[in-house]
Amino acid sequence: MSVLADFIAQAAPSCTGRLLLPSDPDYDDLRRVHNGLIDKHPAVIASCAGIADVADAVRLARTLDLEIAVRGGGHNVAGHGTIDDGMLIDLSPMKGIAVDVGSRTVRAAGGVLWKELNRETQLHGLATTGGVVGSTGIAGLTLGGGIGWLMPKYGLALDNLRSADLVMADGQVRRASASQNPDLFWAIRGGGGNFGIAASLEYDLHPVGPVITGGVMAHPFRDAVEVLKFFRDTCADLPDEMMLVAGLQSAPDGSNTRLAGIVASHAGTLNNGARAVQPIKAFGTPIVDALGPIPYSTLNTMLDPAFPRGALNYWKAQVLTDLSDAAIGTIVRAFKARPSPMSQIIIEHLHGAASRVPVASTACALRLTGFNVVIISQWADAEETELNIAWARETFASLAPFLAERRYVNYLERDAIDVSEAAYGPNLARLRDLKAKWDPDNIFHHNVNIVPR
Repeated sequence: MSVLADFIAQAAPSCTGRLLLPSDPDYDDLRRVHNGLIDKHPAVIASCAGIADVADAVRLARTLDLEIAVRGGGHNVAGHGTIDDGMLIDLSPMKGIAVDVGSRTVRAAGGVLWKELNRETQLHGLATTGGVVGSTGIAGLTLGGGIGWLMPKYGLALDNLRSADLVMADGQVRRASASQNPDLFWAIRGGGGNFGIAASLEYDLHPVGPVITGGVMAHPFRDAVEVLKFFRDTCADLPDEMMLVAGLQSAPDGSNTRLAGIVASHAGTLNNGARAVQPIKAFGTPIVDALGPIPYSTLNTMLDPAFPRGALNYWKAQVLTDLSDAAIGTIVRAFKARPSPMSQIIIEHLHGAASRVPVASTACALRLTGFNVVIISQWADAEETELNIAWARETFASLAPFLAERRYVNYLERDAIDVSEAAYGPNLARLRDLKAKWDPDNIFHHNVNIVPR
């Protein structure tokens, strides 16, 4: 028996979950993440059932001198949720969710997905800002920021975080909140997985739904320029209750027909929502009108089919200085040249409560009003990988004259180099100091890494 196998055999009896080696039957399934482009082979997978398993896994990895990667939902497009030859600490079996209706809070384990959290909170007509794709994990999305439909009214997901139980680099468990380890709490709200493993997260909840106003208006691609100009102009005067996202993508019916769409979410009353979306419904000659009353949980899973598990993905994203006519023209021309019908270009409008938080209040530097353009290159045939990656890079390069400094941590591509300044902005210096305090050996470095100083 190898040294590694011997250690695993000794540790396994105390583990509530499982420790898997490459020879185990479930290993190949459990090593895979959402992005099919990422194909890594950990030396061992710690499939954790609870926080004690996570803590033991960290200590075991350090004893065996194995690098660590952490997987919650497994959606990170860059593939930070897995590793070659090291230890994959898998939180996905950890599914506990406890809603406290009286205090309007929810505590959930680090393996919970947004669609699972929404199902429990919406039972009580409550919600917090979560991902726009329901199969995304709560932990990774929150620690990196948390763009979602409720962002303009209630802030980013991390703005709604009350506390987190973290397994630290030494295997100890610490709670981070405004009153307990407040410097750590500041750091994890935007600093990603650099400081510990978020095994449990507690959020504020707000009265939302169960039915809100939302959905999509889709137009023929020939009208894409005018649709994006209308989107830009409408975003100039949005209430906090409303978020808009524009997208260039294929029709979901399998025809590969190119469309230009606007997705809306209004978190106020249904009457106010109906009035707010009326100009969007009246614009142009849409070929799809699916904008109106919709369950909030349905809105949060509406985009899931466009992001199938196992598809090959390479993304690039950055905030624009402005969605100018020239930028719109560049985006539309680039989309025409996409080699795969699965690829999309998404433009998220950032405004409202999330944008009004001072940059220094949390580690998150994405505190601005503007447009975040997301170039989503997605394909199914591995032989077309170079072609599709090249399209994303060329599209990104074509947008260089319009790009601002800031980049969203959760959208960074897998080969991004030295992007910590763009991701963390003016908070980087403080983050580096706190990294030196909480993880001086940089044990947690499979992320958009903050190097300790």
